[in-house]
Amino acid sequence: MSDPASKGAACGCLSPEQLRILREHGTERPGSSPLNNEKRAGEYRCAGCGAPLFYSGTKYESGSGWPSFFDAIPGAVGTTTDTSHGMTRTEVHCAHCQGHLGHVFPDGPPPTGLRYCMNGLALTFVPRDGAG
Repeated sequence: MSDPASKGAACGCLSPEQLRILREHGTERPGSSPLNNEKRAGEYRCAGCGAPLFYSGTKYESGSGWPSFFDAIPGAVGTTTDTSHGMTRTEVHCAHCQGHLGHVFPDGPPPTGLRYCMNGLALTFVPRDGAG
């Protein structure tokens, strides 16, 4: 069985920037992701392994410059404490391949009060049938 964390790198389907984000905990520039403007119904999946992470119904405009969601699909993501850059934050990673996705903050909208602030390059969007 192959290691889920190496799937994207092994197939050559990830760009160098995606690999930097997913495997080296990088961050893309705010406002740089086309997914910021994605409004169709569907789901957001891990660019590293294809695992479903977020439903479009939980996406909202946070003003942060990164795709933001107020909830994840149950069991789809995990969290760890990130103390890099002189601050303490909660890092979000794919529960399947452990790829770095972004961070979660306690300043989101109801009903969860959470803001999953994700790197768009760590995600792929799959429109729901008929939503294209």
